[in-house]
Amino acid sequence: MAKLTFLGAAGTVTGSKYLVEAAGKRLLVDCGIFQGSQELTQRNFKPLSIDPRTIDYLVLTHAHLDHTGWLPVLVKDGYRGPIFANPATIDLTGLLLKDSAHLQEEEALHTKLDKHNNHEAHEPLYVTDDVEPVLKLLKPVPRTGAFDISAEFHVTAFDAGHILGSTSLELVVTENGRKTVVVFSGDIGRYDQPILNDPVTPPSHADVLLCESTYGDREHATGDPAELLAAIVNRVSKRGGSIVIPAFAIGRTQTFMYYLRQLEDQQRIPRLPVYVDSPMALSATDLYLKYKEDHDLEYSREDSGGKGDPLDVHEFHLTRSVEESKAINNVKTPCIIVSASGMAAGGRVVHHLARRLPDARNAVILAGFQAQGTRGRALQEGAKTLSLFGQQVPVSAEIVELGQFSAHAGKSELLRWLSGLPAPPKQTYLTHGEPQAAQALEAAIQQKFQWKAAVARYLDTIDLTG
Repeated sequence: MAKLTFLGAAGTVTGSKYLVEAAGKRLLVDCGIFQGSQELTQRNFKPLSIDPRTIDYLVLTHAHLDHTGWLPVLVKDGYRGPIFANPATIDLTGLLLKDSAHLQEEEALHTKLDKHNNHEAHEPLYVTDDVEPVLKLLKPVPRTGAFDISAEFHVTAFDAGHILGSTSLELVVTENGRKTVVVFSGDIGRYDQPILNDPVTPPSHADVLLCESTYGDREHATGDPAELLAAIVNRVSKRGGSIVIPAFAIGRTQTFMYYLRQLEDQQRIPRLPVYVDSPMALSATDLYLKYKEDHDLEYSREDSGGKGDPLDVHEFHLTRSVEESKAINNVKTPCIIVSASGMAAGGRVVHHLARRLPDARNAVILAGFQAQGTRGRALQEGAKTLSLFGQQVPVSAEIVELGQFSAHAGKSELLRWLSGLPAPPKQTYLTHGEPQAAQALEAAIQQKFQWKAAVARYLDTIDLTG
């Protein structure tokens, strides 16, 4: 019996892991870390419910850590099979895993040395030396189109428009001569956005569909992103403040840089110093310029139009070392600080928030999904103080939500993507969403399409042939 088990991203937005079994072979689709609440992050330190040594193959939809960040643990625990991904995803995964390991080492050391810290010190989930064995297992596959993993598993990839290299996957599972089609949406991007291509719906007659539901209960706010960003930059700079943007190094950072450069060239904002406090973000930007097949036409024209790098603002400062990052604290004049992580769950941005949040002249821009239990979610919900480095830091800065910059499809965009399927799936499972969002999308699918849909449950196993 071919079957599928939800090992992550069921009832929550993170930890994507889906185990497909057929004809005695096991394929894992994605291998992400859990992020958010303490209960979720504790899952990262627990062994997988199956022995990693019994998994034969692994394929990735894209490089974000909630889809790749548990790979070093899986390999440490005995996985030795190939990890299939397209070249852009391979390059980005290497960057992300090395950065993740480094940050974990830094944070573990900081926790041990901080006498004000009341939390139990955790050893890193993995360290830098654990990353290289993962990279050796990565095997390139086509950016789009078909490839065989084995006699049991045949994959066709489609551009998901979420980040560089992101894909939706059609998996044809063969057991005892019977074929079952399973479609994994991956993370679906947005339509009509700068830089990346629009998401493509697989033209599949799916038996089973797994669809993400991150924004299944809401739409992104309307309004011109450039105009809204210009208004924030102008009003904050006029009052002598600075702007902190918690942004993932891959995707969100490049989008902000694109708009800031555009606004500068149009003289709609002053040319402020922009500090990108993430060496990985610069490397990721280089990859955006390398993998041009992911660009939409607008981006490609601008890139080749003699204007220089469209992702490079005029007064750009990259901080590589911790010392350079700390030196930003000494900047008293208006500036823009772009730093990871996007949900302020960790990383260098936490130091910038501790420094800038108490000043009412400053602003923090929340530009993407903020998972439950993260500092970003607390700011989004109007927290008056934030616990940072063992102290309660007052939140006096202006907190601005700019959902227009999200890399995830909103509710109507998810339904638009689903409407591209040529026939109703026999069964649809909603994954990668908090319960309210997944349930809302389930109801919307049933109402709009009259499809069978259900919210995936953590560790449930389903019969793919039923």
